[in-house]
Parts: sequence; C-alpha cells; structure tokens
Amino acid sequence: MVCPAGTHYLQGVSDEIPANASQPSPVDAPADEQTSSDADERGFSDLDLEERVVRTVRDLGYEHPTPIQSATIPAMLAGRDVVGLAQTGTGKTAAFALPILSRLDLKQKLPQALVLAPTRELALQVCEAFESYAARMAGVRVLPVYGGQGYGVQLSALRRGVHVVVGTPGRIMDHLDKGTLDLSQLRFLVLDEADEMLKMGFAEDVDTILAETPADKHVALFSATMPAQIRRISRKHLDDPVEITVRATAQTTPDITQRYLMVSYPQKVDALTRILEVENFEGMIVFVRTKNETETLAEKLRARGFSAMAINGDIAQVQRERTVGQLRSGKLDILVATDVAARGLDVERVSHVVNYDIPTDTQSYVHRIGRTGRAGRSGDAISFVTPRERHLLRAIEKATRTSLTQMQLPTVDDVNATRLSRFDDAITEALASDRVDFFRDVVAHYVSEYDVPEVDVAAALAVVLRGDQPLLLEPEPERPARRVGDRGQRDERSREKHGQRETRREDGARGGERWQREDRPGRGAGPRRGRSDVTYATYRIAVGKRHKVEPRQIVGAIANEGGLGREDFGHIDIRADHSLVELPVDLPAGARDKLRNTRISGQLIELTEAGKPGRAGPATSPQPRSREGNPKKARWKK
Repeated sequence: MVCPAGTHYLQGVSDEIPANASQPSPVDAPADEQTSSDADERGFSDLDLEERVVRTVRDLGYEHPTPIQSATIPAMLAGRDVVGLAQTGTGKTAAFALPILSRLDLKQKLPQALVLAPTRELALQVCEAFESYAARMAGVRVLPVYGGQGYGVQLSALRRGVHVVVGTPGRIMDHLDKGTLDLSQLRFLVLDEADEMLKMGFAEDVDTILAETPADKHVALFSATMPAQIRRISRKHLDDPVEITVRATAQTTPDITQRYLMVSYPQKVDALTRILEVENFEGMIVFVRTKNETETLAEKLRARGFSAMAINGDIAQVQRERTVGQLRSGKLDILVATDVAARGLDVERVSHVVNYDIPTDTQSYVHRIGRTGRAGRSGDAISFVTPRERHLLRAIEKATRTSLTQMQLPTVDDVNATRLSRFDDAITEALASDRVDFFRDVVAHYVSEYDVPEVDVAAALAVVLRGDQPLLLEPEPERPARRVGDRGQRDERSREKHGQRETRREDGARGGERWQREDRPGRGAGPRRGRSDVTYATYRIAVGKRHKVEPRQIVGAIANEGGLGREDFGHIDIRADHSLVELPVDLPAGARDKLRNTRISGQLIELTEAGKPGRAGPATSPQPRSREGNPKKARWKK
C-alpha cells in the first residue's frame, strides 16, 4: 500500500541532545540551542540505526538529528518506552519512524507497528513520512487506516500483509471489532499528538486499543502538553518510560506580513489567480508539497497569462540556476518550488511567498517565508489552509509566537478594480513614451479621414490590444437555492423501500461515541448516549452541512468551551445551514455567553434556544411517519 503523494522532510537542525536510554529521568533540551561541538559532529550514523535508513536520511540532505530525535531514537532502539513532550515541528515523526523501520522484520506479514493519530490528515502525513524514510528498504508496506476511506482498500492491504499501520482510533476500533486487524504480533505502538486525541474524545478508544495489544510491546507517547489524562495513560500502559522534554522555538522576522486564507483544495488555483491579480508583487515563490505539483501548477499559471516556472529536485542543477537567474533579473515573476529545491534561495526581488500547500512542520514554514523580506526589505507571506489543516495553522502560530491574519478571497469587483487601475497605469506610462508622437499623428490622420471621434479610435485600439481576452471578469453567478430536506426525503424513501439496517461510526466522536441509526420498526432515533434523568432543551447553532461540520466537531467545540461532558449531549440534527443540538436546560453559569462566541469551522455558532425544554432524545420535534402511519426512525444527519 502506497500512501498518497507527499514529502516529509527531517528537520535541518545541526544540534542534538544525547539521552542515556538506561536512565528514566527526564531530558530537557531546548530545540534552538546548540550543545557541545562533539554533539554537532555526530550524526544519524552514530545512533545505531539500520544502514539503509541512515543512507535514506542522507539522501534527504540531513546529517544531524534534532534534540527529540537524539533522545528518542536510542531509547526506542534499546527497547524502552518513551514519553516525549514536544511541539509539532521538532522532528518527532522521524524520532519514532526511524527506529521502527530499523527493527522491522520484513518476512512477517502481520502488523509490527501501530501509530495512532487524532486526524486522517496527520495519519496520512505520518504514512508519507514512513514511505519517504523507507525508500531504500524494498518491501516495506505502510497502510493508512482512517474513516472516510472505503473498507475494501484497507481489507485488501491487510490480507496481503502490512508492516506498519497508521490510523485514527475510530477506524482502528472498527477493524478490531470486525476482527480484520490482527495486533497479536505488534512490537511498537505510538500515540502521536496524544493531547489532541483526548481533546477529540478518543480516551476510551485509546484505552481499549492499548489493552488489546501484546503486553511486551514498546510504547512511545508524544504530546505537546501533559494533562492529567495523559499522565494516567502513561502510568497505566507504559513501563518505566524515558521522559523527554524538548522546547521548540521558531522565530520569524517582524518585517514579514503573515496572512492565511481558508480555502478548499479545488479552489486553490482560482484563489491563487485572484491573489496574483490583486497583490502588488515584484517576484513570488509559490511552495507546493510534491515535485509533480510544481510542474502542474506552473503550467496552469502560464495558461492564465502569468510568467511562471517550476523548480524541483528532478530538474538539473544547471536549469535550476538558470531559472533562479531569470527570477533575479526580472525575466520571470513566479517560481513554483518544493522545499528542497528552494533551500538556501536568496533573491532580493522576492516580495511575496505563498504556501500553496501549508508545510507540515514549523521549521519548514520559517524557512519558506524567510525567502522574502531579504536585505532589510519588507515581505508578505500568504498560506493556503484547507478546513482540515487548521491544526497545522495552530501549530505554526504557537511555535512562531505569531498570530497570522486571516484574509478574504479577493472578489470579482476587487480583481476588476485592480485591472482597471493597471490599465490606467499602462496608458499613463505609454503617454510618457517617445513613440507616442508617431501614433498621435496616425490617430489624427484616421480621425480626419473617417470623421470618427478620437475617443472612439482609442476604444477601438484598446479592443485590438486586448483581442479576445476580456478586460474585466464576469460577475459570479448566483447559486440556485437548494430546498432543504430534498435529499433527506429521497434517502428516507430509499431506505424504507429496502428496509436496510445501517450503523455508522464517526472517527472523531467525543469519548469514542458512535452516533448510529438502525431502521427498526418502533425504535426511536438518536445517539446511544444521553441521560434519562436530565431535562434537555433544543438549541440552534449557525453551522450546518454547508460548513461541512460533523457531529464530533459540534460535540468537541461545545464541550470544550461550555465545560460540558459527553453525557450532557442529546440528539444532534445537522441541517443545511444550521444544526439543532439538545443540551441540558440548566447549563453551567456563563456557559451560554461562552458558547455564543464559539467557532466551528471558522463560523460563529451563535447559540440560541430553538424550542421548549424536553426529555432526552428527539422529543422536541415530531418524528416522520411512513405511509402506513407508523412512527419512522428519524435519520441521524451528518
């Protein structure tokens, strides 16, 4: 199984803090401070890693491990459990991936390593990292397992045999329940970003998964913070762990204006095009994650009339130098590059950096935006963030101690205003040219010969200049309003016809809850949980399907901000542009005020009471009825 295309780069920090694997005492190492010169001279080859892994790391261009890698790798290779307190961007993925790859038995088909991640995005990133580090180890199979992907692909890969499984707790639990994932031969188990898993309500699932794995496995737990729940997991499931603390700091220059744009993946090209139209830039570097994307995006930009070229690791060094020279001299305006290709790039003319794909670690972010604002000049950095990449944005802001400003996508009016302004500037510049006298005589001759007003001649010349390309964008068409409930009614009729029985599990449900629906005559709807001794009220929140929210996001946000527990939630009904949530009538003091200002998917939820208090379950709204008049199960809406 090959992970989706992507590249994960090791941190290029030239220092290390050695950890004695035989000592359980914590290791406290600031990631931005260098140690002795002896430590600087040591590299990955001194950590007893498998030789092919070491060569792969060198292929990626790195010789010295980061502090978290220096402390974790020897401990894991020695068979010790590890608790690592480290922020995103300190190189912890390589800290556990490299020793695991060095100890794999490629002849064994059952999974030997399991990495639990809180989100599918992080699971894919970790999977990509394993694939990258195993480039010289033929036959290593890494499988991403997460909700939203069909079971067929995962089941086929598991039957063929995999060495490393990287997944979210919810889907891992599904496979364990179905008996399709055999962890009897597991040797390594990693909890990545454990604090985020607990915030998303995975505590029960994590306990269950750990309990169903062999007792002699080696456990590595990584977390940015160390709350009481993680301490409890460590005491319960880890055996005399080595504790490692790494303080990461990443500094950015104050001369760089840092902004971000929330955009879905399919909208990225159009969003970048509008930004290029509106922003006043000299030279620009657009960073993408993969080599293929550099060529694809550069070609799309050229088709839209921009001067763009791509550089990546597959392009010959001579060609790369020629392209950079064109950017430096002003013959080229936009450079589309990967991290490796742009490493060390220093062009004063670069005024803007765009993170078309937001980097997965903070050091890469700092390196990227450092390509602008050179020689004391100011610069601009714009990062595209998809809704599922918010955690990367938060990690960057925390590590750099900088709050990025959210920007709005330029509208059609913004683009048109910029085009008209530039058209005016072009006319003004042409009027100052020496050549204008000749063409003035040409126009005067035409006016006298054909008796046409000069303004009409000027307009005609503008038409000739533009050709078939319009000067202004057309207004965006209004999207037709979609009738709420149409799809739901079709789904209900289809399900009533087939009498199907369905159980749906959501990977991110708080506390491992599974919001489920079972079409059984006479059965009510709603989640399995909910307290019968609590009086509930139905509240309306201003987020729904159009904001792509899921039940786990609603539960997590309201629980965290309002101080509620998972047992305080009743029925949740996600509709087109809003959702209905049952919460206790007697909310904690001040909870309503806090929840009014809570955001989900970047949208204020604007909590308001939608109905009269009722008991647990969907009692505040009538149940749909079938043609025979019998109560029909209200569909759990996502």
